[in-house]
Amino acid sequence: MTSETLVEINDLNFSYGRHAILKGINMTMPRGKVIAIMGGSGCGKTTLLRLIGGAVAPSSGYVKIAGQVVHELSRDELFQMRRKMSMLFQFGALFTDLSVFDNVAFQMREHTNLPESLIRDLVLMKLHAVGLRGAHKLMPAELSGGMARRVALARSIALDPLLIMYDEPFTGLDPISLSVIGNLIRRLTDALGMTSIVVTHDVQESLKIVDYVYFISEGVIAAHGTPTEVRESIAPFVHQFVHGEEDGPVPFHYPAESYASDLRLRSSFA
Repeated sequence: MTSETLVEINDLNFSYGRHAILKGINMTMPRGKVIAIMGGSGCGKTTLLRLIGGAVAPSSGYVKIAGQVVHELSRDELFQMRRKMSMLFQFGALFTDLSVFDNVAFQMREHTNLPESLIRDLVLMKLHAVGLRGAHKLMPAELSGGMARRVALARSIALDPLLIMYDEPFTGLDPISLSVIGNLIRRLTDALGMTSIVVTHDVQESLKIVDYVYFISEGVIAAHGTPTEVRESIAPFVHQFVHGEEDGPVPFHYPAESYASDLRLRSSFA
């Protein structure tokens, strides 16, 4: 497993109008590693994935993939870059009118000139890797949530990408399926030598499989480190997030006047 950098993010800033979403983000993601990006809802995690994929351009700074600055690429160059990338959406996003086999074969048919006989062998290989070769004739409506996520993962590795981005891959899964998906992410990353970026709220499952973690809070990197460093962190935000504490830097109570003053106000109208 090489430590060569695949994704470099340098002083990245992004805003929607006057609302700053990401502020001075710096990250380094080596080849062959699983990187987790964590943080509260609305902190900019999914926006960061969109910047990596070139769906939006930064206000300043850059995302560099395999030595190329993403937002400086031409349309054709960006499409060529995206063939080396893949995305696993939160609920799989399978094509509902295509069978499991045809879902996985879709990219091969769309982006290569491979003969159908070879596509068949490759699709069954990808499905075998996620334990679903026997389900290749099923339709998405016949799959459980965990099975659908595994088919989506097989589709994500169809073209052997350098980079896969996972947007909340553990959401809505039972404990067995959650563990299966986590282990598959780790094993496929190791086997294919690709880089995996996992955006997730599932702290405990993620810390079992990732190599490095970045925490985003209020648009900045609040903390980063290995799973061991994260578990032992005494940084207030990280400690609250990792241990699921209800009060801390992210408060339980929405800002308001004191409860006593509210009660006095109510009694004055009685």
